Amino acid sequence: MKIYKENDIVIYTDNEGNRFDTFVIFETDRKTGLTHINHFNLTVEASSLELHPSSLTGNPTPFADSYSFLLFNRLKEKYARLGGHKVVLKQVVNNFDISGKTGKLAQAS
Repeated sequence: MKIYKENDIVIYTDNEGNRFDTFVIFETDRKTGLTHINHFNLTVEASSLELHPSSLTGNPTPFADSYSFLLFNRLKEKYARLGGHKVVLKQVVNNFDISGKTGKLAQAS
């Protein structure tokens, strides 16, 4: 079974032979062998996917900037809510209290 990772850029081929560039939202489920892709929020068999050539040449992510990364995480959150997937998203913790004063930081040596 071919296993695709989250964020892999893949080419999806539908039943009619049409090919679509898309990317993997959630990695391949090892129990079912199905991969969740962004194209129409489909869950497809790995046999209908192939790794995109740009993934083979060192461009493994479908986004090149932080804005795209943020959109990808929101899309992933949405699909997680719809599909019941467990998703752990990192949260940014700011170093200040409610009054707006920053805490005392250690002096670097």
